[in-house]
Amino acid sequence: MSRTLLVKNARVLVTMDDRRREIKDGGLFAEGGRLVAVGPSNELPATADEVLDLTGHVVIPGLVNTHHHMFQSLTRAVPAAQDVELFGWLERLYPIWARLTPEMIRVSALVAMAELMLSGCTTSSDHLYLFPNGCRLDDTLEAAERIGLRFHATRGSMSVGHSAGGLPPDSLVEREADILKDTQRVIEAYHDASRFAMRRIAVAPCSPFSVSRDLMRESAALARAFEVSMHTHLAENTNDVDYSREKFGMTPAEYAEDAGWLGRDVWHAHCVQLDDAGINRFAVTGTGVAHCPCSNMRLASGIAPICRMHAKGVPVGLGVDGSASNDSGHLLAEVRQTMLLQRVSQGPAAMSARTALELATLGGAQVLNRDDIGALAPGMAADFAAFDVREIGFGGAGHDPVAALVFCAPATAACSAINGRIVVRDGRIATVDLPVVLEEHNRLARVLVTGG
Repeated sequence: MSRTLLVKNARVLVTMDDRRREIKDGGLFAEGGRLVAVGPSNELPATADEVLDLTGHVVIPGLVNTHHHMFQSLTRAVPAAQDVELFGWLERLYPIWARLTPEMIRVSALVAMAELMLSGCTTSSDHLYLFPNGCRLDDTLEAAERIGLRFHATRGSMSVGHSAGGLPPDSLVEREADILKDTQRVIEAYHDASRFAMRRIAVAPCSPFSVSRDLMRESAALARAFEVSMHTHLAENTNDVDYSREKFGMTPAEYAEDAGWLGRDVWHAHCVQLDDAGINRFAVTGTGVAHCPCSNMRLASGIAPICRMHAKGVPVGLGVDGSASNDSGHLLAEVRQTMLLQRVSQGPAAMSARTALELATLGGAQVLNRDDIGALAPGMAADFAAFDVREIGFGGAGHDPVAALVFCAPATAACSAINGRIVVRDGRIATVDLPVVLEEHNRLARVLVTGG
């Protein structure tokens, strides 16, 4: 018999369903990791194998993180990289990342995943694009299985080193034939195309300034041959745009189209400097964007035109980006920053709290090409997060507890479930011994950055 789960008595349950219902005294009933019923608590079954009384909580669909570099949790706040823009930041960190080991990749992924889950995230992508010292994408996949996160692992790559006009050092790039061979290996070994899949693979050359045009095109052909998604960085800052114009004679969006990197199976990170013509092409082709406001602010990359993209119909999701350019992996904080940053550039009515929350749920699901997450409705995955709005950070915000999740200080999830399995309970990760993992993570961070 499939295990059942009953959630009842939530102060408000935010469905993000077709009617965008917000159900007072709401709840849900799940069986075998799937939602069977969502509605007022008094209309749900009376019992289940596990019952959660979420009185005083707001329950939302699990948040979806569309862009991350989990290994970077080992290099937060490195002094030499604190006050520089993107290219300078990379040049300071590349030599440190060249010392990464498989153990560092696994442990940093566990910490990054735990941090996301504590912020209400239930599905995340990760862009791992460097593989020194025997590191493999498999290392992050093992971490996701252990902690219980729904995971989209992207096999990144860099092939154009400094001597060939690229930004990364030659020691961190791979041969293009090796990249394509290993990318095919991980797709064949791990990709699950089925509905409710816990693990998917995407193809992800790092950026126009670190891979060749040939690799971009061949990666697109490989991805489409295996019917998997494609991901890269694009138009992150003005230097990125200048590089594209000088190297290719095109804007970033024109280059992406020329290389075969537009379509519903593609999502690009950042797009801070995407021009109006690029926005229009993204909208027409259904190409997605992972918006990472905290990272864009930290590196002074600019304010992405998210409201214009959204109005045109570009699929937009949110991402925390790497923890060395954000220094946080709190996805609910990213929701808040998305709303506030659009208001800075376009006025106080530019984006509502509910629109920002929708980008982090339904928007993220659309960007990742999923129709089984992002909303709480019968037939969807039993992925949700609950926040206790009786805590001090919500004091006085009872007028609109849903908006309070975004307007008030970003909170820690009191409880969350992925595929019907409780992964956060009483504000703590339930699937790994996090203090032990964190102690090892801090030791490895010291070894990586300082050598001791």
